[in-house]
Amino acid sequence: MGIVRWHTTLSVDGFVAGPDHAMDWAFAYPDPIPEAEEVIERTGAILCGRGTYDVGRRPGQRPEAREAFGGAWHGRQFVLTHRPPDDERDPSIEFLSGGIDTAVDTALAAAGGRDLLVLGADVARQCVERGLVDELLVHVVPVLLGGGVRLFDATGVAPVQLGRPAVTVSGAITTLRFRLS
Repeated sequence: MGIVRWHTTLSVDGFVAGPDHAMDWAFAYPDPIPEAEEVIERTGAILCGRGTYDVGRRPGQRPEAREAFGGAWHGRQFVLTHRPPDDERDPSIEFLSGGIDTAVDTALAAAGGRDLLVLGADVARQCVERGLVDELLVHVVPVLLGGGVRLFDATGVAPVQLGRPAVTVSGAITTLRFRLS
C-alpha cells in the first residue's frame, strides 16, 4: 500500500506560495531534483484543495504550473471543495465535497497501491491535523518572499513532531524529507 506524502516547494522564509498565490519563484530553478522524479514515479493519485486547483488555471499562468509536475505526471486527481466548477472537462479530475478523512480514503484507493500526493497548504494542514500524512517532502529554494501562503498555518494546534530529516542538495535546492510521528 502506498503512503500519503505532502510534497511542496518552500521559500527560506517559510512560504509555499507568494503574495496572491504567486508561484513563478518556484520555477526559477530548473535543475532536476531526484526526489521529485521519485515522487512522479511513485504517485498514483493527487489530492488538493480548490485554491491549488484555481492557481493552476489562472489566466496567464505559466505552462509548468497548469499540470502536475509540468505535465510529467498523469493520473487521477481529486479536488476537495464545496464549490466545484461547472466548466471542468478533464475526466481525470474529480471534485469531492466530504471531509478530509473520506477524501484521503477515496484518493488513496484510486492510487491503486501507489502513493497519494497531497498538494496545497490548506488540504495538507487538514491532513496533518488528522494524522493522515506519512511523509513531508520539502524542496527549499534560496529565495525570500516576504509574504504569501505559509507552509503550515494552524493556530491553536499542538506542535506536530517530525522525524529526523534526510537532507540532500541538488544545485541550489535543499530537499528535506521528514517522517511524521
